[in-house]
Amino acid sequence: MKDKIILKLKEIEKDENVKILFAVESGSRAWGFPSKDSDYDVRFVYVRPLEWYLSIDDKREVLEYPIDDLLDISGWDLKKALSLFRKSNPSLIEWLKSPIIYLDQYSFMEKLINLSKEYYSLKASIYHYLNMASFNYKKHLQGSTVNTKKYFYVLRPILACSWIEDKKTLPPVEFDKLLDSQVDDQELYSRIAELLKRKKSGVELDVEERIYSIHNYLEEQFVYYKNYVKDLEDGERLELLILDGLFRDTIKECWDVDLH
Repeated sequence: MKDKIILKLKEIEKDENVKILFAVESGSRAWGFPSKDSDYDVRFVYVRPLEWYLSIDDKREVLEYPIDDLLDISGWDLKKALSLFRKSNPSLIEWLKSPIIYLDQYSFMEKLINLSKEYYSLKASIYHYLNMASFNYKKHLQGSTVNTKKYFYVLRPILACSWIEDKKTLPPVEFDKLLDSQVDDQELYSRIAELLKRKKSGVELDVEERIYSIHNYLEEQFVYYKNYVKDLEDGERLELLILDGLFRDTIKECWDVDLH
């Protein structure tokens, strides 16, 4: 499948006249618990030729390719990606942390990773993960019976909040790493680990009785992090000059143009 994905990415480069800077897996496969029928969620950042940016017109900054039921590919233009990076956009940060990399061309990904280590808003990220967890909890985990696999879509962002508070760094993408480092309660750990083992073995988790120990943990964490995040400082804002420089350097590197 990796060869098919890379081939499609190369076709996109040719058809759209773009250079793909990096492409990674996003979603359950990157998190470490895909289902039998999980699709491949490929995300990438690309750059167009210099002339494309020298226009007063607003232009579409996204490329989307829902190939089939198994493969979904989409990407952001360089300018859009850098603008979102300046706001500590968690989705883009997770792309940089993905353990599954399909393409890593030029020096852009490495430079952005290095910047993310220095300029990163803990507050923005916790808000993002907390909202994600709260939305999925309200949508999927109400009632005496629940869709068991949806626990992961609430646990993962809550554990990411815990990681950020604990380590003051970007959380890993892989669920295993979050679970092992952030859950000390042995009973709770065992219940989550049991679900994870079933998920990884290919068992399709379906509607079952709610697991009260996990529910209680999640509700406690919601209350805690809603209060915790209020007192966090926004952090140092990345200077626009740095990102402007990276923007110009990337165009120059990819298209071999002189911008001076």
